[in-house]
Amino acid sequence: MGFLRRPLAIVAALLTAISIAFLNDSFAVTFNEKVTRTVRQFSPHLAAKMRPPITPVIRGRPSAKRAIHICGRPRWMFVSIFAAATILHASFRTPNLKARLNTFREEFRAVWRNYSEL
Repeated sequence: MGFLRRPLAIVAALLTAISIAFLNDSFAVTFNEKVTRTVRQFSPHLAAKMRPPITPVIRGRPSAKRAIHICGRPRWMFVSIFAAATILHASFRTPNLKARLNTFREEFRAVWRNYSEL
């Protein structure tokens, strides 16, 4: 029911889940391939721009560790953007949380005073 009252919380939860999922190599590669294929159906020119940059080959061998790219950008860029959006959402929610904690503290003190008087 809380998600119905706060639809932005659903968006923040999805952004958090996607940023964590992008840390998984197989998910990031699969996501990149599916997005590229979908874009290629509508605009082949844009899909060509979404390819990762060409890595140099040294002595006839590609490098052992390839950086994973999503839509032509490094993976860390997507992870940081989605994580930043989640942190931004949490920072807007913090004052409300502080007010709730203060209210809870005052209610607890009032109840504690009643028990100490007995």
